[in-house]
Amino acid sequence: MTAQTTPRIAFQGALGAYSHEACLQACPDMEPVPCQSFEGVIRAVNEGRAELAMLPVENTTYGRVADIHRLLPESGLHIIGEAFVRVRIALMARPGVALEDIKHVRAHLVLLPQARSFLQQHGITSEPAADSAGAAAELAATEGSTDGVLAGEVAAEINGLTVLARDIEDMDHNTTRFLLMAPQIDLSRRAERMLTTFVFEVRNIPAALYKAMGGFATNGVNMTKLESYMVGGSFTATQFYADIEGHPEDPAVKRALDELGYFTNKLEILGAYPAHPGRGAPTGM
Repeated sequence: MTAQTTPRIAFQGALGAYSHEACLQACPDMEPVPCQSFEGVIRAVNEGRAELAMLPVENTTYGRVADIHRLLPESGLHIIGEAFVRVRIALMARPGVALEDIKHVRAHLVLLPQARSFLQQHGITSEPAADSAGAAAELAATEGSTDGVLAGEVAAEINGLTVLARDIEDMDHNTTRFLLMAPQIDLSRRAERMLTTFVFEVRNIPAALYKAMGGFATNGVNMTKLESYMVGGSFTATQFYADIEGHPEDPAVKRALDELGYFTNKLEILGAYPAHPGRGAPTGM
């Protein structure tokens, strides 16, 4: 890469997607690289077509993003930051179309139920689309259409559509958490509040998980997330994904991780990174 090349960040979806919003928030000076799948995002970084990746991991309404925890340990990438994007839904249409003209909208299947009250109030029918931002691009290219699209306002700006209604979601707390990922792990950074993410597989011994967690309790380390998922198609091989507060080199965290190692077959740190300023704040903000 030459010195003049703008650094790039890969995300899943079309330009204007909520993942794109996360990129704009966290890395406004980087060139966004849209990809069709999470695997495509990871490949873009591993093949050198992007320097960083932005991947969603969980949503306050729908929980864990499917398959993402399986992909992260195998990705070869490491977490260097997090971003929170409030899912604000806008109704958009082609220029010249008024709200009363809209009889039908398209959006991602997950987005449509979140605006159910607004759609019912205005007698608007809906149809799922593979991608809300992609639906916005398709609408912009469809001359004469009086349909609408539900998406983030960035999608309207990019595609030259008119926003007819803002913040039409039924719940004002819907927020998605994203992870900013890079090829190399960076344990040198320090901030007032740090997070460490790791995956581990417990040994097949009685009460292994209980014993593994004991070190965090006795050392006063706060675990903010612990999720399990099967690996290798086996009901007995369970891997865990965890977030804790602190840095691996903090004495208390180091002792807890050392104790965890006694009860695991596998322990891999995915990253240590500063907590986002919005972490812990009410999600509606």
